[in-house]
Amino acid sequence: MGVTQLDVKQIAAEVQAKSEPFQRLLNEMHRVIVGQEDLLHKMFVGLLANGHILIEGVPGLAKTTAVSCLAAGIDTGFQRIQFTPDLLPADLIGTLIYRQSDGEFTVKKGPIFSNIILADEINRAPAKVQSALLEAMQERQVTIGTTTFRLDDPFLVLATQNPIEQEGTYPLPEAQMDRFMLKLIVKYPSRAQERQILDRMSSTRPVVTINPVMRPQDVLEARKVVDEIYVDDKLKDYAVDLVQATREPGAFNLAIGDWIRYGASPRATIYLTLGAKAVAFLAGRGYVTPQDIKDVATDVLRHRVIVTYEAEAEEKTSEDVVRAILDNVPVP
Repeated sequence: MGVTQLDVKQIAAEVQAKSEPFQRLLNEMHRVIVGQEDLLHKMFVGLLANGHILIEGVPGLAKTTAVSCLAAGIDTGFQRIQFTPDLLPADLIGTLIYRQSDGEFTVKKGPIFSNIILADEINRAPAKVQSALLEAMQERQVTIGTTTFRLDDPFLVLATQNPIEQEGTYPLPEAQMDRFMLKLIVKYPSRAQERQILDRMSSTRPVVTINPVMRPQDVLEARKVVDEIYVDDKLKDYAVDLVQATREPGAFNLAIGDWIRYGASPRATIYLTLGAKAVAFLAGRGYVTPQDIKDVATDVLRHRVIVTYEAEAEEKTSEDVVRAILDNVPVP
């Protein structure tokens, strides 16, 4: 059954109403954070699309501040977990504690039982801890002893990693990276922004606090509207083509086959479409455009395309591969 223009108009009206609080949230976050427009926008995309985010950047670029501001603005549960080499899975998910008084074991829940989780420097923790977190991300449940607990909704993990300090770190395996919807690269601020940061932050007093402008329920209701946003069949084919081109570039007349060791998984196709719907929602539209897909393509694909040693020798990155695909795959 086709979607009529009336349906799209009705969806657009809902989108207008439900996306307005996100604009208020963005304005509130900008009272603390200077610039970083792309980071904040993509954090909203992950929140709306129910997908976790990996944020990479050198220290001091407000990655942690941005996540804590997001949680404060939504007035929701927030836990910051500093990952270290001696962290244990029980420190994350919780454990069973023996009560001597009655000889029973009781469950002590860990910090994972919250709404927004900041996994700070995820690549500092060993594989067991990383897999415990990634299992919670994927299944949205945690098993302690013999009891399984559902995690609260919304549940969003924002993990940070530092690209420059690799000593004593445990890089995330490619299969685990695939669990993250988006991988964002946070860059240095411009000169004007850095001057603004100086004026705003060079004080011994605490910085401005964020006022809650939304509730978790608003996020869940917004997600229902995101699900209704119209995606034309041609755009669905375009999303599939972009992902197929990472696996079989020759089929799209792309001479980059020597650069690609592994292409993106089917998760990429799902997240491209969901991400594009979230971008359309934030723009106040009830339908997806090709540009919406392009806006999220690099962040969805950069950690899913694994380049060959030849590409590395030529100093080609996964982003170069994605750029070549976006430039050459026909847009509907």
